[in-house]
Amino acid sequence: MNTLSFKTHFATKEEAKKEWVVVDAEGQVLGRLSAKVAKILRGKYKPCFTPNQDCGDNVIIINADKIVVTGNKATQKEYITFSGYPSGQHRVTYADFTKRYQGYERIIRHAVKGMLPKGRLGAKVLKNLYVYVGSEHKHEAQSPKTIDINLLK
Repeated sequence: MNTLSFKTHFATKEEAKKEWVVVDAEGQVLGRLSAKVAKILRGKYKPCFTPNQDCGDNVIIINADKIVVTGNKATQKEYITFSGYPSGQHRVTYADFTKRYQGYERIIRHAVKGMLPKGRLGAKVLKNLYVYVGSEHKHEAQSPKTIDINLLK
């Protein structure tokens, strides 16, 4: 029989070459930016992608306060929390959430978290995300490379 044999290679944690990437969020739509950042964090743009390993890059998002939401989401979108106690459900609109302490950072982190796998892997991957309001960040020692998020699909 004339057959070809292929072996599937699964990348381990040591083989994954993790890089540092800077993404500028100025003028970007929240959901589209979050989807692309989640793909970078997972490592889906790399040829060595393994679904059960953290082989993605470390992502630094700058200018988080300049993100854009489309339609009426600025006034109608609500973030709901529930403490577990009676009358413990709280609703905050997007506009009110941005005025809170680290509001923009928490909004982006919340959006990206929803696009990652649930469980231990998603929690581990989310730790590789760093969000800053201004254009300055404290990760210059890692010599991150700047990418244009609009070129990714």
